[in-house]
Amino acid sequence: MAEEHNIPKVYDPASVEKKWYKYWEEHRYFHAEVEADKKPFSIVIPPPNITGQLHMGHALDNTLQDILIRWHRMMGDNTLWMPGYDHAGLATQIKVEEVLKKEEGKTRYDLGREEFIKRVWEWKDKYGDRIIEQLKSLGVSCDWERKRFTMDEGCSQAVREVFVSLYEKGLIYQGSRIINWCVNCNTALSDIEVEHEDDAGNLWYVRYPVVGEMETYLTIATTRPETMLGDTAVAVNPEDPRYGHLVGKMLQLPLTERQIPIIADSYVDLEFGTGAVKITPAHDPNDFEMGMRHNLESIVVIGMDGYMTEEAGKFAGQERYECRKNLVHELQEKGYLVKIEEHNHAVGHCQRCRSVIEPLVSKQWFVKMEPLVKAAVDCVEDGRTQFVPERFTKTYTGWMENIRDWCISRQIWWGHRIPVWYCDACGEVIASRVDIDKCPKCGGAVHQDEDALDTWFSSALWPFSTMGWPEKTDLLKQFYPTSVLVTGYDIIFFWVARMLIMGMEFMKDIPFDKVFIHGLVRDSQGRKMSKSLGNGIDPLEVIEKYGADTLRFMLITGNTPGNDMRFYWERVEATRNFANKIWNASRFALMNMEGYDAEAKQAPYTLADQWILSRLQHTVKDVTELLGRFELGEAGRLIYDFIWSEVCDWYIELAKPRLYNKEDPEARATAQHVLAEVLTSAMKLLHPYMPFITEEIYQCLPHESNSIMIAPWPIVDERLFDDKAETGMTAIMESIKAIRNMRAEVNAAPGKKVPAILLVNAELREIVEANKNYINLMGSIDELIIDDIGAGKPENAMAAVIAGIEVYLPLAGLIDVEKETQRLNKELESMDKEIKRVTGKLNNAGFLAKAPADVVEKEKAKAEELSGKMEAVKERLTYLATLK
Repeated sequence: MAEEHNIPKVYDPASVEKKWYKYWEEHRYFHAEVEADKKPFSIVIPPPNITGQLHMGHALDNTLQDILIRWHRMMGDNTLWMPGYDHAGLATQIKVEEVLKKEEGKTRYDLGREEFIKRVWEWKDKYGDRIIEQLKSLGVSCDWERKRFTMDEGCSQAVREVFVSLYEKGLIYQGSRIINWCVNCNTALSDIEVEHEDDAGNLWYVRYPVVGEMETYLTIATTRPETMLGDTAVAVNPEDPRYGHLVGKMLQLPLTERQIPIIADSYVDLEFGTGAVKITPAHDPNDFEMGMRHNLESIVVIGMDGYMTEEAGKFAGQERYECRKNLVHELQEKGYLVKIEEHNHAVGHCQRCRSVIEPLVSKQWFVKMEPLVKAAVDCVEDGRTQFVPERFTKTYTGWMENIRDWCISRQIWWGHRIPVWYCDACGEVIASRVDIDKCPKCGGAVHQDEDALDTWFSSALWPFSTMGWPEKTDLLKQFYPTSVLVTGYDIIFFWVARMLIMGMEFMKDIPFDKVFIHGLVRDSQGRKMSKSLGNGIDPLEVIEKYGADTLRFMLITGNTPGNDMRFYWERVEATRNFANKIWNASRFALMNMEGYDAEAKQAPYTLADQWILSRLQHTVKDVTELLGRFELGEAGRLIYDFIWSEVCDWYIELAKPRLYNKEDPEARATAQHVLAEVLTSAMKLLHPYMPFITEEIYQCLPHESNSIMIAPWPIVDERLFDDKAETGMTAIMESIKAIRNMRAEVNAAPGKKVPAILLVNAELREIVEANKNYINLMGSIDELIIDDIGAGKPENAMAAVIAGIEVYLPLAGLIDVEKETQRLNKELESMDKEIKRVTGKLNNAGFLAKAPADVVEKEKAKAEELSGKMEAVKERLTYLATLK
C-alpha cells in the first residue's frame, strides 16, 4: 500500500473534523434531489430557535437524527434531512429588547413597530445562523441548501393559508376565555411557555357568611386569597352530605357588598380543604369552565399589569401580592380568617422571565381543537403514525382526550402578524391571504390586528410548509409524509400533536410515519441541566477537547429509547479511549498493508479468518435490525464490542504472525485481505455514529467510494456464517482468558513462557488441536499438552473450567518459587510491623480514653484485617515449600 495511506501516530480530531466537513459540503453529499425511482427517507429537523445556543439536548436530538440519515443514505435511499430554524416569537423579542435597552437605553415602543421589527431582522441576520454553525461542528449532515426559516416567504404563505382556511371553516374564532398571562412580558402564553414548579405556599381558610342566617358560615380554603374579590359563586359537591341543605342559598362575599350563590358541581373534590371551593371564573381555568356550565359572571380583579383593577374595590391599584397581604390582614381583623396552613402547590412560571403566571380572562384568538382532534388521534390508534417507544402513545392520546381550545394570539410584535383586518367604517372583520388596504364590503379604511401568532402555529406546519406547500411541489410529493420525527418527550403535546392535527387537516395525511422519542440529558446526579444550578455542560467544550465523534458516541450508547440519560465525564474519557483504540488498530493495519493486492493469490482461510468473517456477518445483521427498530444505543454497543473486543483484542493479534511473515506471501495476502474487509466494514457500521474518524480511516483503506458517507452499507453474506468456527474459536479464546487470569493471580511475569495442559471434550478436540498455536501465542505457552476430558488431572496445578475444556497450569513452571517466597516473606515482615503498631495503640489506655470511638473502631478493624492477611500469606508460604 502506498506510503501516503499511513495515518499519523496520534489522532487529532479538530483538524480531521474541519477537513472532512468541508469536503462533504464541497461535494454536496448532504444535498438531496428528488429521485422518484428510489425509496424516500426524510426527516425535518426540530427547528432550533434563532436565539439558540447549542446545548446537550440539541446534541442528543441531532445526533440521533444524523445516525438515521447517514444510515439510510448508505442504504441507498433517496434521503433528505430538511434543516431550518424557528423565529421563536416572544423569546427573540425579549432578547432584542434586552440588547436595545442595554445599548441604546430604549424600549420597542420608543422605536415603534416597524423600526423594531427591522431591528429584529438585523439581529436575526447577524446571530440567527449561530446555532446552525454549532450544529455543523457536531457533524450533522443536513441538506443546508434547503435551509428554511419559519418566517421566510414560503413558510409565511403557508401560515396565512392555514389561518384563513381555518377561519373560513369557523375553526378559528375570537373570544374572551381564560388564558395564561405573563404580567412581566405582557402577553398571553401557550401552555409550553409555562413551567409548573412546586412552590411553598399557604392555604387560607376563610368563612363566608350565609345570607339571612345568623352565625352560619361556609368555610372555603384558597391558595390565592386576592382572587376572592372576583368570586361569583362557591361550589360544593352534590354528593357531599355536609352541604346539601345550603345549595341555592346566597353568601355574603367578605369585604365586599356582593352576594354570591352556593352551587353544586361534581368537579369539586370532597377531600380538598373543606370540600367547598370559591369560584373565580376570570382567574382560574377550572373555575372558568365551571362558570361556563353555570352561567356565572366573570369579574376581572387582577389586571394585565399585575395590579388590582377597579373591580377590586378598596384594593384597586395595589400590586397583586401587596393586595394579598393587606386583604389577609383585614380578613383577620374582621373575624373572617379561620386559620392558615402551610401548603406546597404547583405554580405556573413564565419560561422566559420566571414571573408567576396569572390566569386571566382575555379577548384572544383561538383554534377550536375538538373538531380537529379525531383524525389526529385515529392515525395514531390505527398505527399509521407510531410512537417509539410505544408507551408514549398513551401519553399522546390521553392528552388529546382532554384538549382545550388553543389560544394562538400573542401580544408581541415579532412573529407572523394575525392576518385579520378591521374596517374603521363599517366594523367588518376580514381574514385575508394577502394584505389589504380597504374594506371589500364598503371600501372604507382598514387596520390590521396588532397581535402576532403563537410561534407553535408556524411550527405545526413545519413538515409540509418547508417542502413548498401550499404549492404541490415535487419535493412534497416525494418526501411527505416524512419518515420519522425525532424529538424529546417534553414537547409531545405542544408540537408533535399540533403537527399531526395540521397534517391530517391540510395534507389529509400523517406528517410522519414514526415519532422517535428520546429523554433529557441530565447531569451525573440525575438533575436537569440548568443555568440556575450551574450544572450545564457545553457540548462545544466537549467537542473542542475530545472531538465530535466522542461526544456523539457517548450520548447515544448506554441508553434506551425514551429514557433520560446522565452525563458522566468518565464516559466521555472511555469513548475517547475507544476512538484511540480504533485509530491505533487502523494505523497498525495500514502499516502492514504494504504490497497489498486484492487480486493476489491467497492461502485458505485460517480458523481466525473464518471466525472474524462470521462474526462480521452477525454484527452487520444485528446492527441493521436494531437500527430499523430505533435501538440506536444497543446497535452502538454491538459495534463497539465487535471492534474493540473481537477485531482489536483478538483478530489483529492472531493475524500478526502472518502479517509479519513476508516469506509466506499467500498467507500474508489472506490476512491483509480479511483485515481490510473487516476494518472497512466496521468503519461503515460505525460511520453514522462517528462520521469523522471513520472517513479518515476509510480513505486510507481499500475503498470503493469517494466518501464513506455515500459508500454502500455492508450486506450480510450468509455463506460466511460459520457456527463451527465460532464455537471452536470461542472455546480457544475462553481457554486463553483462563490462562491469562491464572497467570495474573500468581503475578507470573508477562513474558515468561509456561507449560499448560488442556483436557478437551470430543466435540472440540480436533479444532483445538489444529489451532493450538493461538493458545501458545496469546497465552505465552511453551509446551501445550492436549488430552481427552477424562484423562488424569495434574497435581500442584492451577485449574479453570470452561465449557468443554479443563485448563491446568502447573505451578512449578508458572512461578519462581524462591523469588515468590522472598516476596511473601518481605510482605509478612511488613505486616508484622504494622500489626504490632496497631496492637500497641489498642493496648494503650491513654489512646483508648482520648481517641474518638470511630477512630478506635477503625484501628480494631485494621488489626483484624491484618491478622487475616498474615494467615493467608503463611498458608501460601507453606504451600510453596511443597513445590521446592
